[in-house]
Amino acid sequence: MMFAVAMTFIDQTIVSIAAPDIVRELGLSSSGMQWVVNAYLLSLAAFFALGGRLADLYGPRRIVVIGTVVFVVSSVLCGCVPDGDAAQAWLIVFRATQGLGAALLFPAALAVVVAVFPVERRGRALALFFGVSGALTALGPLLGGWLTGWTWRAVFWVNVPVAIVALVLTALARLSDRRRSGTLDVRGAALIAAGMGLSVLGFQQAWSWGWDSWATWVCVAGGLALLYGFVRFERRVRHPLIDLRVFRDKAFTVDAAVLFFAMLAFVPVFFFSSVYAQVSLSASPNQAALFLLYFFAGFAIASQWGGRILDKQGARPALKLGTAVGCAGFALWANKLTDLSMHDQWPYAALAGAGIGFVLAPASTDAVNRAIGASYGEVTGITQTVRNYAASVGLAVYGTVLTHVTTDKVVQTLRSRGMPAGDADTVARDITESVTGNGDSRPPDGTGPAAEATRDAMGAVRMDFAEANQWVFYGMAVALGIGFLCALRHPGGRAATAAAETGEPVGQTR
Repeated sequence: MMFAVAMTFIDQTIVSIAAPDIVRELGLSSSGMQWVVNAYLLSLAAFFALGGRLADLYGPRRIVVIGTVVFVVSSVLCGCVPDGDAAQAWLIVFRATQGLGAALLFPAALAVVVAVFPVERRGRALALFFGVSGALTALGPLLGGWLTGWTWRAVFWVNVPVAIVALVLTALARLSDRRRSGTLDVRGAALIAAGMGLSVLGFQQAWSWGWDSWATWVCVAGGLALLYGFVRFERRVRHPLIDLRVFRDKAFTVDAAVLFFAMLAFVPVFFFSSVYAQVSLSASPNQAALFLLYFFAGFAIASQWGGRILDKQGARPALKLGTAVGCAGFALWANKLTDLSMHDQWPYAALAGAGIGFVLAPASTDAVNRAIGASYGEVTGITQTVRNYAASVGLAVYGTVLTHVTTDKVVQTLRSRGMPAGDADTVARDITESVTGNGDSRPPDGTGPAAEATRDAMGAVRMDFAEANQWVFYGMAVALGIGFLCALRHPGGRAATAAAETGEPVGQTR
C-alpha cells in the first residue's frame, strides 16, 4: 500500500521543478502554471472524502485498483500534452483527474492497513505509513530535478512502472474486501467539491482580478458559504460523506487544525523555494532540487523523533515542538533569502523541514487512532481533505502575494533606471509573468529602450524577486506560529484502545 500511494505524494511536488521547462515549451502563463500544480491538490482535497466513503461501501481493494488505474492513465495523458493553445487546459484537466485517482487510492490504501493490523500494532503501522508518505512528498523535487534533465514529460511517465508494480503487489497480497452498509452521499460530495473549487479559484485569481474585484470575493465568499452548507447538510443526512461527530474529540479537532496550518507551508515551500532558486540564485533544476535536499534532511530526521515522541508521550509534545521549530526555521530562512547564497541558507531550510517533520506523522496518526474503527473512512477523509485544501489555499494565497510584491518592486527598479511610469508598469507585469510561478529568469530578447533597460536591470530584478519571496516565507512562519497556538490546546494523552476495538469514534465514548 505504501508503494501504491508513493506516486500520489511524489506528484504533489515533483512538477514544481519541471515548471520552467513546461512553461518554456508549451508557452503557459504563470497563473496557468500555478493551476497545473494546484489542480492536482485541489482535486485531491475535493474528492478525498468521497474516496474514503467509496472504500467503505465497495471495499478498499477494489477502490485501490480503480484509483491506481485512473491515476496512471491521467499521468500518461499529462505527459502526452500537445503543443498549441490547448496545452494549458489539457494539463489542468488531466492533473485534476490525477488528483481524483489519488483521492480514491489513498484512503482505500489506509483502510487496508487498518484492516490487516491488530489494534496493538496499528499505531506503529500508521506512523510508518504517514511518515513514509510525508517523506515521499519531500522526495518529489529531487526526483523531478533528475528526470527533467532528460525531459519534463518524464515527471509524469515515471508513474507508469510504479503503478504496474503496485497493481502486481496488490494482486499478490490477496486482500479481502470488507464492505459496510450505507448509501453514497452524492449531494455532500458535490457541495464540498464546489465549495473548495470556488474558494481556491478566488484566492488564485486575486492577482489577475484584483482584491477589490467583486468576482474575487464572490468566489471566495461563495466557496466558503458552500462549505458551511456542506457542514450543515452532513449533520442532517442519515449516511453522511463525513461523520462530523469525530469533532467531539477535542484532540482530533486540534490535530486537524495543526495539520491545516502546517500544510499551508509544507507543499507550497517546494514550489516557491524551487522557483526562487532558479530565478534569484540562477540555479539549474538539478541544483534547485539539491537546494531542497536540506529541507528534506531536516524533515526526515525529525519524522523519526516525532514518531518516538508520539509513542512515549502522545501527540501534544511533538505538535508543540514541531510548530515552534518550524516557525523559527521559516522566519530565519526568510531573513536569509536576500543573501542570494545557497550555502548560507541550508541550516535554516533544515530547521524549517525539521519543524514540519515533527508535526505531520504524529498529528495524522493521532487523529486516525482516535476514530479508527467503523469511521476510519470519514476520519481519513477529514484529515487528508484538510491537508490538501490547506496546500491549495497556501499555493493560491502565497502566489498572489508573490506576484503583487514582485510587480511593485520591479516597477520601482525600472523607474529608478529612467523608464517612464507607464512602460515600467507594463514591463514589470511581463517580467512577473515570466518568473513568478515558473522560474524563467532569462533576459528579454528584442531591441528598444524598454528591452535594454530590462536587460540592464535583471540583476536587480533577481534581488526584487528574493525580497518578494521573503513575504511568502514569513507568511509560512506565521502559519506555523498559529499552529503552535492550536497545539497548546491539545489535551494530551492517547486515544482509547477500547474505542478502537469497538469501532466507535473516541468522541462518542467520552
